[in-house]
Amino acid sequence: MLDTIKMDLRSTDDQVLSVYIDVEDNSLSHKWLAALNQLIQNQNHLEKNYCWLGWAESVRNPEYICTQINRSIHAINSAGLGYVVKDFFTPSNTIDVDLGIDHAHLNQLHRYFEDLQGVSGAMSPYYTAADDTARWHIRQLNLLCHELESLILSIRKLKTAPEWQRPSQLMCWLQAPRFELTVKDYELFGIETINRSLGGVYVGVNKDVGKHHWEVFNDEGRDSRVGELVTSTLRSQTQAAGDFDIEWANNPGDWDWQINNLKEFREWLIDNNFDPDDKSLTIGHPKVAQVDLIRSFGTTDYREIWTQLSQHQDVYRISTSMAHATYEYRWSDPDYDLQQIRKLK
Repeated sequence: MLDTIKMDLRSTDDQVLSVYIDVEDNSLSHKWLAALNQLIQNQNHLEKNYCWLGWAESVRNPEYICTQINRSIHAINSAGLGYVVKDFFTPSNTIDVDLGIDHAHLNQLHRYFEDLQGVSGAMSPYYTAADDTARWHIRQLNLLCHELESLILSIRKLKTAPEWQRPSQLMCWLQAPRFELTVKDYELFGIETINRSLGGVYVGVNKDVGKHHWEVFNDEGRDSRVGELVTSTLRSQTQAAGDFDIEWANNPGDWDWQINNLKEFREWLIDNNFDPDDKSLTIGHPKVAQVDLIRSFGTTDYREIWTQLSQHQDVYRISTSMAHATYEYRWSDPDYDLQQIRKLK
């Protein structure tokens, strides 16, 4: 173990729940922990509006997220970039009658983002011409798309199989410096790492890459072909940052339906001319740490853990042996978007 991270979560009435994270000793975790310490020391802005994904009963419900998507579309259309989005999002046109995701509509939303921002190292002319406010709204299209997908999935699971909801916690900082992944780091990837452990801590996916292979397979289906997809980016991850994800869902790896899903995913990769054993594809989630569930929650029962977390969904403080930071702001602040835009300057 390299270090223990303490993360204090705050409730709406300012009660604090402390979560303890043990950092594992592997090639990637050394670089990740150094990058995380830098983010904390430099007081980078933690994106609290993109933190708690897949919590079915969140106040950030489908109505709220669709309103935010439409708000960002309006801001982009008003920015004079020469790119106009003629679309409008509501729960009724993004959620099917059986509580499924309208993948075609959300794929189109993701395509707007890809057109407007471009990809890391090849930013679009629209993004280059945009001011700070327009750039913030362009990025929101991507974040809100992923948040809405995760939320719809958990809402459906809440009705049909509540133990398989997929709540998670994404810790992302604005302007987080990146470091290059090496061949040794790639060994932590692989199809088997798609199955994430309850309380597992994983290096975050580079959001500039776009959708990754597993997402595309799940969204588009077994018979899909990459060349026919709406999504334009499907690239390996070559960089990472001090960002991280915490998996708060149950590990499905031992269940027949997940074993079959991964078998079909391997076949899909082969059919799309990918080698399923090529770890440089950066499929899956490289693990760098694990939450000490007993020390943090007094239990390993996911139901009790979810209950405690659902009442403390504001990251208030984080500390390592090398650095600490306190985040007083909340995503619900009336001027929260302006706070982020000022930071981006």
